[in-house]
Amino acid sequence: MIDVVGVRLQFGSRVLFDNVNLKFLSGNCYGIIGANGAGKSTFLKLLTGEIEPNKGDIVIEKNKRMSVLNQNQNAFDDKTIIETVLLGHKRLAEIDRLKNELYAKEEFSEEDGILAGNLEAEFAELGGWDAESEALKLLKSLEIDPSINYELMKNVDAKIKVKVLLAQALFMTPDILVLDEPTNNLDFKTTKWLENFLLDFPNLVIIVSHNRHFLNQVTTHTCDVDYGKINMYVGNYDFWYKTSELLKKQANEQNKKAEERAKELKEFIARFSANASKSKQATSRKKELEKLEFVKYVPSNRKYPYIDFKPEREIGNEVLIVEKLTKKGYFENVSFIVNRNDKIAFFSDNSLTLTMLFNILAGVDTADSGSFRFGATTKTTYLPVDNSKFFDGVDKDLVEWISDYSKEKDGTYLRSWLGRMLFSGEEALKKANVLSGGEKVRCMLARMMLLGGNVLIFDEPTNHLDLESITSLNQGLINCKCPMLFTSHDQEILSTVANRIIEINKTKTFDKAITFDEYLNKK
Repeated sequence: MIDVVGVRLQFGSRVLFDNVNLKFLSGNCYGIIGANGAGKSTFLKLLTGEIEPNKGDIVIEKNKRMSVLNQNQNAFDDKTIIETVLLGHKRLAEIDRLKNELYAKEEFSEEDGILAGNLEAEFAELGGWDAESEALKLLKSLEIDPSINYELMKNVDAKIKVKVLLAQALFMTPDILVLDEPTNNLDFKTTKWLENFLLDFPNLVIIVSHNRHFLNQVTTHTCDVDYGKINMYVGNYDFWYKTSELLKKQANEQNKKAEERAKELKEFIARFSANASKSKQATSRKKELEKLEFVKYVPSNRKYPYIDFKPEREIGNEVLIVEKLTKKGYFENVSFIVNRNDKIAFFSDNSLTLTMLFNILAGVDTADSGSFRFGATTKTTYLPVDNSKFFDGVDKDLVEWISDYSKEKDGTYLRSWLGRMLFSGEEALKKANVLSGGEKVRCMLARMMLLGGNVLIFDEPTNHLDLESITSLNQGLINCKCPMLFTSHDQEILSTVANRIIEINKTKTFDKAITFDEYLNKK
């Protein structure tokens, strides 16, 4: 359905893609993955025709309708919700406009009549008479209140706008569906709805997403963008990840064996090349040495930080007791006991509720009433959702910054910690107050690891992180033996880490030792 043939894209001296050859077929769902800055979204722009390649061709099968998820929430502020969805089928919308213009004419010629007839026929053929009912059905399935379907988009809450733009992209089953980060700002229920929709979608889907769980659920193929090339694998994200790790391991093992054999051959040649009786054997080994093959394995452009939480001391049986904790406007009479093996995912209709709870437990804020008590053997470390106070106005380089949280002050030691979090060489001398959002979170994770706490609290730890850092964090949380309290929008982390769920809303609390998937099923 889409053929990418010898595509090259260059911006100035930087070559983003070179000699890319791919074929995208109907009935498949392709996930586009790659390091930040590798060009995933740019590649989507090539496929949709928003930008042109410097070389090569992108050939789309004739008469196939492409729909692209719009990222600009304010692009349709002057339209109603229903009008915005109907604009998802551009040709239908254009026909409708042309018809209205013709019928509004004061003088309607014979030529106008023929054109109107042709437009009416095409309109009917494209399903135009059912379009509005289809749009209303789609909005209802996304649980948008029917009473606001004819409201202007500018008057609609941002969370609703995201759903409307999604409905626009999915409207009337396009032949080619292109989605760039479709789960951003979607709640879990809508994300699950979209998963099910795409699993039943009969045509071609191409997706860029940082949501690993979503990619694993819906994709049939994975396109890996790395070093200006795009390699396609059959299978979802997890299959690609395991395959790439296996190939790297096999290459390393083969090269290790080749190096050992080369060493043996060189030693024999050096020892016996001057010995007449062994000269034939030495010559034979020289030939074998020349023929030895080493696997050329180019390390990925991706970089995975090393995240591993090791507590300074083992925790006792008493971890945390919370009794009738109340904060006006957030929660009332919240009580729970944390056990030493608990990894608790917290949920609420209002994320500020959980941030306030965590701030109170971490000593950043105070409750109006009630109490909480940590066990005598506990040491708490906290990753807040707002880390600005750790960086804003802090005129220190990262080595100086991280030394504040380390007992060991040796520069080499501190640099090694920064290196494991991808701040190597000159990167370690960056000023703390100029870091990007993702860099700040990586620093905060390094801080937590250095502090060596045995009770960990995380408030949305994946915010601003790329796919590689999220994958490393996920593994670190799985491996961690400490009790933890956390919130997250990353479904893979929730599914693989949490063994207990606590949901807190204004006057009620749900608390059960179940997995996230079991919790979703109950919901």
